Amino acid sequence: MRSIIGKVKWLSAALLFSCVFFSGMLVEGMFSGNRRDISFPGTAMAQSQETGGSLPDVVEKVVPAVVYIQSKAIIKQREQADSPMLRDPRFRRFFEDFFKHYNMPREREQKYLGSGVIVGEDGYILTNNHLVQNTEEIEVILPDKRQFDATVVGTDPRSDIAVLKIDSEGLPVVSLGSSEDLRLGQTVLAIGYPYAVGQTVTRGIVSALGRSLNLVDYEDFIQTDAAINPGNSGGALINTRGELVGINTAIYSRSGGNQGIGFAIPIELARQIMESIIEHGRVIRGYVGVVPQDVNPDMKDFFGLEDANGVLLSHVAEDSPADKAGLKRGDVVIRFNGRKIRTSDEFRRYAAEAGPGVKVKVEIIRNGKNKEIEIRMGEHPADEPAADEKDIEERNPVFLGVGLETLADDHRQALNIPSRVKGVIITQVDRSTSAEKAGLNRGDVLVEVNRKRITDISDFRDVLDSTRRDKVLLLVYRSGNYFYVAISE
Repeated sequence: MRSIIGKVKWLSAALLFSCVFFSGMLVEGMFSGNRRDISFPGTAMAQSQETGGSLPDVVEKVVPAVVYIQSKAIIKQREQADSPMLRDPRFRRFFEDFFKHYNMPREREQKYLGSGVIVGEDGYILTNNHLVQNTEEIEVILPDKRQFDATVVGTDPRSDIAVLKIDSEGLPVVSLGSSEDLRLGQTVLAIGYPYAVGQTVTRGIVSALGRSLNLVDYEDFIQTDAAINPGNSGGALINTRGELVGINTAIYSRSGGNQGIGFAIPIELARQIMESIIEHGRVIRGYVGVVPQDVNPDMKDFFGLEDANGVLLSHVAEDSPADKAGLKRGDVVIRFNGRKIRTSDEFRRYAAEAGPGVKVKVEIIRNGKNKEIEIRMGEHPADEPAADEKDIEERNPVFLGVGLETLADDHRQALNIPSRVKGVIITQVDRSTSAEKAGLNRGDVLVEVNRKRITDISDFRDVLDSTRRDKVLLLVYRSGNYFYVAISE
């Protein structure tokens, strides 16, 4: 099982992310024993209808369409010399022939086990991208023991969705439901192949909606306490009418097993990705050309906001749809085509769903005033993201627990910072300070202070002298991205 650790936004989030795993990447060999016969759950593309049947009747209808997936990858490894003597070039010369082969890449076969859902009678299957990415062979086994080699129609690492195809017709399917109709406390069933023991059905409720874990770019996870374990990835989350409402993908666990906190990709998102892949051979998303970030309470006063809802634009790409429409860095988007925006995840999802060429209206707050702007959406790119003591003190002022220097060429070369980025670079962050708590790191570049551009230490001091120092808003550049941070002295 491979674990994915998301980017840490806050210290409290670090504990969560260290325990969040993609749930279905069971590595063959983790458990011993003979291979068992297995059966599987399912899904479909028919129109949702109320069945009114008992749960056993619902399960019986669905399970034939949930399949078992085995994928194989070839892992290349280079053997390492563990002994210092083996790393000594003088010693290696005596064994030149041996060392010609010592560092040659060695290949080993690795198998991964998970689940999938048949969504088309002609052989289309929904599963997770992390189960099939970079694999050489994919085998699908149906509950009736039929086996098929699967081809990858398309994958989307940004949402962790993959679409497979097997060569067959008249297959069992499960109707696609609506995850937008889900309510907290609603009963759901998870169907998959945990630990490769065979098809398993577990029951739980919807514990939360709209969860974000920073595992992938597009998230809106359904949280459930239905047992989800390694091997369940790509399996079905269904409602009591037998409709597919989610694709199981991740678990929160300290042990790697179920602890009652599982996550599924909502079917609305999975359906959109699947239809785009099948129709176009790739995922087509709308593109605005901005970097949104969540607003926190410390930022309200700086941007004239009544509350912490909306998303703050920390960067507007040049010549992007947003730039052409007149959006600016520091704008706060509160509505997207009439839909209220609360988080950056919502903004990204709504923008992606809009599609290229579509005109949308966004409501923003700029300098405390509301404004509506119309944007013609673009198509999202395939891949984005020695001196004396006095001089040293002058060059490295410490403010709010950080040491700073004017950004220089040696910094740019060492950290691959583009020439267009101007400002001061953080050289140290003191522990247990407001700067550390706000998430500032060594190597971050401060490009604005209290919404004023800075290019060097002198600018930095001038801005601080002319504005309040007890509470500071910083625009930070890090690894190709811009974001705002509000900290207090």
